[in-house]
Amino acid sequence: MTIFCSHCHRPLQAEMSCLPARAKQAPSASRPFRSTKSASKARRDQINVELQALRSLLPISAQEKERLSYLHTMALVCLRLRGAQLFPPGLAPPAGPALGTELLSLLPGFLLVLSADSKLVYISENVAQVLGLSVVELLAQGDTVFDILDGRVGEDVHKKLLLAREEPGREVTFVSEMRTSKAFRLQYGGNRVVAVCGRFVALCWPPSPSTTAFLALCTPVVQSPADGEAASQDDIFQSMHLLDMTFIDVTESVTYHLGYHREELVGQSWYSLLHPEDADLAAAQHRAVALGAAAGPAAGTAVLRVLRKDRAWTWLRVWARQDGGCITCTCRCLREEEAAHLRAQQPPAAAPP
Repeated sequence: MTIFCSHCHRPLQAEMSCLPARAKQAPSASRPFRSTKSASKARRDQINVELQALRSLLPISAQEKERLSYLHTMALVCLRLRGAQLFPPGLAPPAGPALGTELLSLLPGFLLVLSADSKLVYISENVAQVLGLSVVELLAQGDTVFDILDGRVGEDVHKKLLLAREEPGREVTFVSEMRTSKAFRLQYGGNRVVAVCGRFVALCWPPSPSTTAFLALCTPVVQSPADGEAASQDDIFQSMHLLDMTFIDVTESVTYHLGYHREELVGQSWYSLLHPEDADLAAAQHRAVALGAAAGPAAGTAVLRVLRKDRAWTWLRVWARQDGGCITCTCRCLREEEAAHLRAQQPPAAAPP
């Protein structure tokens, strides 16, 4: 039987081929098995030592340091590094801790500083009073302002920050829900709505992205009169009305907010101050309160425009309740952005029966 080569189809003798014979490979010398387990452990131990060294340098209490995870440690270190880059130690005299705590307690909200690329640089310690989260817990959400805001407003916030960055010194305001602690959400039924008002400031001249910071005050948007008791009272006034909404009394602070003196308003109708486009909404609120149809705190609440004495319109959030034979209104002044946010959540005025 003739055997042909499968490569060139020529007859072959047994155990022959026209293909180059493969060199016989010598059996590889057996290499001793080398475990990397001890090397990996040594690297982890070294990383742990370095992280503990970084943790020890953080200007926080020993009790807080013990609670820090490695992730929280790195987040705080990055925050401090960004702050040191924007605010070098010789740029301004340091403020004493007692003075800083006293000033923070007087603010209606917490302070927020961002870099030009929206990275978190500084969050004041009183953020826990507003959001129920400490600075460390807030940093665990992420290192940019968008990580602590409601994702639905991300595009709008980005546009406003870009506008403010292009015109340093121009004040911008945006309103959004911010992440809160689980205990806060259980108590209030959701995250907290916060108004962020700030501007970009050039720390050195000529300005550059590395020397520009967004400085802002974040104040909670009050959702009910009960929340207002714990917030600033500077933007509140109260009024009392007959059942037809005629003024019978008003607090003196109305002069600061609307420009009228008490004597000018007593005897006047509430409707004489309202914007024509808000008359139906105010009438629906009036009917619900006067007829006792208000069910829950939201039913007696409305966001309205009223006329100031200087003929300008201002936004008010009005909580109304019936108290015996009269109606009491608690009014809080709003920024336009706050009013827009609250109006979007406000149900339309119901038609009269």
